[in-house]
Amino acid sequence: MTAPPRTRVVILGAAGRDFHNFNTVYRDDPATEVVAFTATQIPGIAGRRYPTALAGPLYPDGIPIADEADLEAICRRHAIDRVVFAYSDVTHAHVMHLAARALSAGADYALLGPARTMLAARVPVVAVSAVRTGCGKSQIARFVSRRLSAAGMRVAALRHPMPYGDLARQRVQRFASAVDLDAARCTLEEREEYEPHIAAGGVVFAGVDYAAILAAAEAEAEVIVWDGGNNDFPFLKPDLHLVVVDALRPDQLATHHPGETVLRMADCVIVNKADAAPPEAVAAAITGARAANPRAAIVRAAGLGRPARADGNAGDAADDPAGGPAGGGDGRADAGRRRARGRRAAARRGRGGGRQPRPVPPAAAGERAERAVADGPDHRTHDSGRARRALPAVGARPPSAVGGAAAQRW
Repeated sequence: MTAPPRTRVVILGAAGRDFHNFNTVYRDDPATEVVAFTATQIPGIAGRRYPTALAGPLYPDGIPIADEADLEAICRRHAIDRVVFAYSDVTHAHVMHLAARALSAGADYALLGPARTMLAARVPVVAVSAVRTGCGKSQIARFVSRRLSAAGMRVAALRHPMPYGDLARQRVQRFASAVDLDAARCTLEEREEYEPHIAAGGVVFAGVDYAAILAAAEAEAEVIVWDGGNNDFPFLKPDLHLVVVDALRPDQLATHHPGETVLRMADCVIVNKADAAPPEAVAAAITGARAANPRAAIVRAAGLGRPARADGNAGDAADDPAGGPAGGGDGRADAGRRRARGRRAAARRGRGGGRQPRPVPPAAAGERAERAVADGPDHRTHDSGRARRALPAVGARPPSAVGGAAAQRW
């Protein structure tokens, strides 16, 4: 009996969410053939291939990565059945303009949601996401990591992918010192994200294959902090989901994909930069957050990832020494600076050179658990009691207790 034809798919991406969606949903699906990824936002990605070592046995030649500008031609040339959108921090209109291009070329158009793509961890997970790039989520993720570490827990930070180099070599990455960053030939953007965690004594995991990355982190951590990228939703199922909004941009809570999604998913909404924004802007951000997600607790924070008191002044928590001010302005400017840094890094690599790392205090290697990871990362096995003991160290309630709009302090 002849097997039915495979569904032919193109994944629109930017070398992050797209690879994760493929790994978790399509890689081992014999009924689906991913014909190509497309690339945008990140320089130097189009024209490469997703390697066989990551793509799996159904893709002995790997998968080509084409330019998003060629979407219609790819759809028509390869009789594509479905186009899957898989990148972040773009307007809702942008998402639907791409839908129009896909539909007009004869393909269906789809988005894969959190329930289908998030991995379940064996240890508690605190995820930090944001509605836009530039809200200050990384500073807050580092603050959370420090609070958990101070409570005596072994913490691993998992970063959203930034795969500028050899994708197969970057499958699973672990950074605990400047030596690790140098050995991996990290770009400036990668160093800017990883170094503050390391300087604070933390361990950072990143890469391309997040099932394998999660297993590696679980082997040495008692709790994981997901430090998200752009405004994407987490790759891991969180026990506590903190979502950061920008008090300087209260009109952008629900304008960009998938930022509105993460806002509606939040257990706790953090209105950041409350010390820098006018009171009416802070109030507008709180009102918008409550309208989108009335069940979430709401916290106001200053621009260094520390709490703000009800009077709008900075709270009494210590500044985060691992990070500078969260900054403000349009996330598009942040993305533009990232693209410029990526182009400079790509040019340096093309010349065979590399950026000399900034001095980073060496971090002690985390204690490794004696037990091996026997089960896959797609089965949650940790008990809620352990999560409840871990999460209050952050100063917020566990998800089952989070509700209403009463402000919580760290």
